[in-house]
Amino acid sequence: MRTRVAIYVLSIILISGAWVGSLLLVMISMMLFFILGVAALWSKHSLDNIHYQRCFHYKRAFPGETSHVEFVLDNNKILPITWLRIADNWPDAVALDDNAYREPAADVEYTDLIHLFGLRWFGRMRRKYEMTFQNRGVHPVGPVHFESGDPFGIFDKHNVSKQIEYLTVYPRILPLSELKLKPEDPFGDLASRHRIYDDPSRPIGVRAYHPEDGFRRVHWPATARTGELQTRILQPVSAQVMMVCLNVATFPDRWQGVNPALLERLVNIAATVVYKAIQDGYSVGLLSDGGMAHSDQPYSLAPGRSPQQLGWLLQALAGVMPISQLGFEKYILKAMPSLPYGSTLVIISAIYSELLSETLLRLKHYRGSITLLSLDEKTPAEIPGIRVIQLPESEEEAV
Repeated sequence: MRTRVAIYVLSIILISGAWVGSLLLVMISMMLFFILGVAALWSKHSLDNIHYQRCFHYKRAFPGETSHVEFVLDNNKILPITWLRIADNWPDAVALDDNAYREPAADVEYTDLIHLFGLRWFGRMRRKYEMTFQNRGVHPVGPVHFESGDPFGIFDKHNVSKQIEYLTVYPRILPLSELKLKPEDPFGDLASRHRIYDDPSRPIGVRAYHPEDGFRRVHWPATARTGELQTRILQPVSAQVMMVCLNVATFPDRWQGVNPALLERLVNIAATVVYKAIQDGYSVGLLSDGGMAHSDQPYSLAPGRSPQQLGWLLQALAGVMPISQLGFEKYILKAMPSLPYGSTLVIISAIYSELLSETLLRLKHYRGSITLLSLDEKTPAEIPGIRVIQLPESEEEAV
């Protein structure tokens, strides 16, 4: 609007100067028209061929760890940039050092990291900051808002670039003593850890039925062919498989909301169990009714022994959200058939209920060793064949 007014005013001055024969008015108006045109053209192309990037030394770390990030800006054109303002949306969960200038953003958990640049043609600028990982989560960085214009300050141009990247803050690894687990036998299955058992998913042959065989192992098609009871011969295997099952509920009823401190303790305990189990040589998987980061869907990570398994498990726990649509007991029963036979189960829950007790009894029929880590204030009832450990309230929760 202001530009149109300026054009109208200059046009009137130009016409008036020509009408009265004033060379001075004509020259001034022509010069201002030229400046206005240059400014408009400069502003139009001020953000062309601008390349902005974040160079992270690490994108994943534990709380309290520090790393560096370098911001690089390239002006890949012959037109200089007289001024450029960049606002990069930055999560407060990953703090930057005091040299970084920030402004409040629309999201209360974010601030805009502000950069002010001036670049010559084909120039490059770098800025490096130290960042401290603080609060657990998978935190997006971005989008980026660019603002520039002409040297005279007449016109400005805005642009938004997604450039979304993610910074992961892992859960804390607690001392094993806080979990009341025995260092020499933390999960209660040391004596049977390398046991040999028959895997029902791997039949290798048929033999005559013996009185000690259960009817579940009877091979009925072979029995029908031979007229005598036949038994399946199963592949004997050894396993050291653990499934960590995390219940994200912090109150008995969903409408009561979420206790953030208690949820963090649940996730920290799950991370500690995962870390200890990997160290002990288990093939570890993870199951939770909580939603994944930036999603409302529950997740399940199959047990594995790859070198990256611990990183994947901690990454999943970093993004756990207190969103449960199906409920922990229903979800775990639904997921159990897909778990390896004979795996050790570690159940981590802040809520103990009769429904959970009944669910564990049902699981005991199909799983070998089950340990319940309960954060409930009331002492869980003794469940036959299931190791129950009540964990004390942490100092953070007490505060």
